[in-house]
Amino acid sequence: MIEKTYDPADIERRMSAAWEDAQAFAAGRPERRDAKPFTIVIPPPNVTGSLHMGHALNNTLQDVLCRFWRMRGRDVLWQPGTDHAGIATEMVVERQLMERQEPGKRALGREAFVKRVWEWKAQSGSTIVNQLRRLGASCDWSRERFTLDEGMARAVLKVFVDLYNDGLIYKDKRLVNWDPKFQTPISDLEVEQVETKGHLWHIRYPIEGTEEFITVATTRPETMLGDTAVAVHPENPRLKHLIGKTAILPLVGRRIAIIGDDYADPEKGSGAVKITPAHDFNDFEVGKRHHLPMVNVLDVEGKLDLDGNIAFLEDVPSSMELDETLQLHGVDRFVARKKIVDRLEAAGLLAKVEPHTHMVPHGDRSAAVIEPFLSDEWFVNAKALAVQAMAAVEHGRTGFVPKNWEKTYFEWLENIQPWCISRPLFWGHQIPAWYGPDGKAFVAETEEAAVSRALAYYAETEAITPMQGHDMALDPASRAPFLIRDEAVLDTWFSSALWPFSTLGWPDETPELERYYPTDVLVTGFDIIFFWVARMMMMGLHFMKEVPFHTVYIHALVRDEKGAKMSKSKGNIIDPLELVDRYGADALRFTLAAMAAQGRDIKLATSRVEGYRNFATKLWNACRFAEMNGCATLPGFEPDEVEETLNRWIGHETARAVGEVTEAIEAFRFNDAASAVYRFVWNVYCDWYVELSKPVLMGPDSPAKTETQAMVAFVRDQILALLHPFMPFVTEELWSVTAEGGVARESLLALAPWPLLAGLEDEAAEAEIGWVVDVITAIRSVQTEMNITPSMQIPMVLAGVTAETRDRAQRWSDVIKRMAKIADMSTADAPPAGAVQLLVRGDTVALPLKGIIDLGAEKARLEREKAKAEAEINRVDAKLANPDFIARAPEEVVEADREKREEAVARRAKIVEALERLKQVE
Repeated sequence: MIEKTYDPADIERRMSAAWEDAQAFAAGRPERRDAKPFTIVIPPPNVTGSLHMGHALNNTLQDVLCRFWRMRGRDVLWQPGTDHAGIATEMVVERQLMERQEPGKRALGREAFVKRVWEWKAQSGSTIVNQLRRLGASCDWSRERFTLDEGMARAVLKVFVDLYNDGLIYKDKRLVNWDPKFQTPISDLEVEQVETKGHLWHIRYPIEGTEEFITVATTRPETMLGDTAVAVHPENPRLKHLIGKTAILPLVGRRIAIIGDDYADPEKGSGAVKITPAHDFNDFEVGKRHHLPMVNVLDVEGKLDLDGNIAFLEDVPSSMELDETLQLHGVDRFVARKKIVDRLEAAGLLAKVEPHTHMVPHGDRSAAVIEPFLSDEWFVNAKALAVQAMAAVEHGRTGFVPKNWEKTYFEWLENIQPWCISRPLFWGHQIPAWYGPDGKAFVAETEEAAVSRALAYYAETEAITPMQGHDMALDPASRAPFLIRDEAVLDTWFSSALWPFSTLGWPDETPELERYYPTDVLVTGFDIIFFWVARMMMMGLHFMKEVPFHTVYIHALVRDEKGAKMSKSKGNIIDPLELVDRYGADALRFTLAAMAAQGRDIKLATSRVEGYRNFATKLWNACRFAEMNGCATLPGFEPDEVEETLNRWIGHETARAVGEVTEAIEAFRFNDAASAVYRFVWNVYCDWYVELSKPVLMGPDSPAKTETQAMVAFVRDQILALLHPFMPFVTEELWSVTAEGGVARESLLALAPWPLLAGLEDEAAEAEIGWVVDVITAIRSVQTEMNITPSMQIPMVLAGVTAETRDRAQRWSDVIKRMAKIADMSTADAPPAGAVQLLVRGDTVALPLKGIIDLGAEKARLEREKAKAEAEINRVDAKLANPDFIARAPEEVVEADREKREEAVARRAKIVEALERLKQVE
């Protein structure tokens, strides 16, 4: 028996246990051995993470697909796992050590610190996985992987070594995004651009041998110490005469060339640009074009590194000015900035200072200002790997939904830079490179292989004797100072780039790899198209010779109800688990799916989640009503053999709903699928079919009642199946409990077949019941518009209708009078005077209102409402026509005003329609 009250928390706990006990989500079930596979790999959340609204959306959509295709008979593998998250995890453990007043990371050393991280993972690393389970994620949890597990480590080692041997991984000195707080390179994804009010300093550089100066501007005066050129545009009429001359770098005395380069914009500032190749990404490219020296003037902590800096001091003559500059060695970059500006001003070399608001890169975790930093790092030749990745999308082997994201994908790959993959951390995949005494690198999957190659090389070059080589081969301790392993680990994105095939057992040729690769769909956010999607494409094509997925579905952002991006600083973050606790996981899931329109961000309001909790309650109560009225599935019941018109109509509507939901999910139109099933359940089944069935269900026993009871139960079951991908908990519970009074279920709903209702289409039944529904709906609409209450007892006249319509109206007259709240029904050749006329499926329905309502008062009320709507439209139009408002107002405020205008326009249209109806009465 269905409980009186819908209790999501109790249901979620019991249904989760039922799925777990039945291993309902296991891939490779025996009965699906011959079924076509359907595979999704989960975007692995950070092992340090907790469920946020982006996770909730992403995993809800994946789960909708997995449950849908599982019910359609596919052998579904939703591959779960977590990412080791190098920097984030080290932060968590370092904070823990500090709170416990224990030795820090450096004091512990690599081995001891990594051991502590593994201990932390064992205790706290499953938080995000447990939260995904609470959401109802139907992953095959028995196959859970971790990007640092043993199998992943083998895959990572093989990929690194193979790419190195192919010349696609190399070590180089290049600019990277350097985080001075964590003292590591970080990826572009970990860089947050922050609008900052700063200054633009215009500095005068003397031209050697003349009284002239060339003026450059900078937001970072401290980096001028690393300048190695000044660039002007070759066609700049004011400055091109200086090309080939030499400027003297203030405060240092370095002679720097004035070069011609298109990078310098003659219309911007003075037209001259200081070139600091070691501290600016654009300058680095200019430096490469002109073979300029690279002078790094910062250390890993963001302090000036000048004393003993060979590159800085090379060819710089001694001077008192230089000696004073060398006093800045070890000074923080921002303190040095002020000292440098003061000295330039004192020397008369500061032309002017302007306030300047600009975007400054910050570390998303450290909040430190990020420095472009010249560093010896390992890189992947991403440009070479990108060729196949672009071709696969160009030729349709992988497609994006929505398709416009393909342009973003191509733009990034066409302009791709070498990928920095090394990080000076302890936690991660340590780079498999060992260095000899001369710095030569030996790359191999194992230390033994690297040692063997190194000893052979140094014996051949006579750097060691054969006997020394023999001793070192046998005694690892003797070779420790001779051969040293690279201490850096690989970028976290390197291991996650292998995720679609490494999780299936690669590099071994496993049955899972053969069956489930390539995967079908990747569901992810737009912000990691570059960092993850493109790299998985590169690695999959290079190592598997096949795309890793056929479709990439890109979902939008979840914002707050006003359209603002959620952030801690704004205080507008919505915790999905709080919503689950308050309204249930099903309500949250349905909300996210219903709002996941392609290409449109979700404006999430708590009221929407509450509304869909009410929807679940509506479904619950409808099932209870059916149960209390003896509605249960009959053995051998065939819905295509029912005789009652109402039952044939609901069969027709059910088949239509199944088609709409199926088509929408197949096309990744999650919002359309959710809207279709919502509309069918609430409006068609509950509001119309159940209501229209009540007289039969509550009447005496008869063949019609028996048939209707069976049909109510049959459609209920189809509803539970259609809703299951969106609301798995409540549907699974109802599927189980509603079987108590009818035919036993053959399986859990999660493993039950998706509805196939071919043959239930019935246009004749739809014409009859659809007409009744439309008549009642039209009358209700007029009653609402004109403030007509049930006590007014208005009549209804069918004017000039056919005999078929008269008979139909007669058959359903009691229903129409009861549900439309009308006093009487009649027919006439023409509409009576003073009647509102409604056209319903070609038939004229007249409502005589003259003398029943106060026409003058009603007209005045509608005119007032119309004036309010027009005032709102004019108010918003004035704001949107103001360029200052559009430029300065936050995007979400502008969008909210546009929505208000659309609502006011729609409201005015309805009011105008009501006023036109009043004219009919007059």
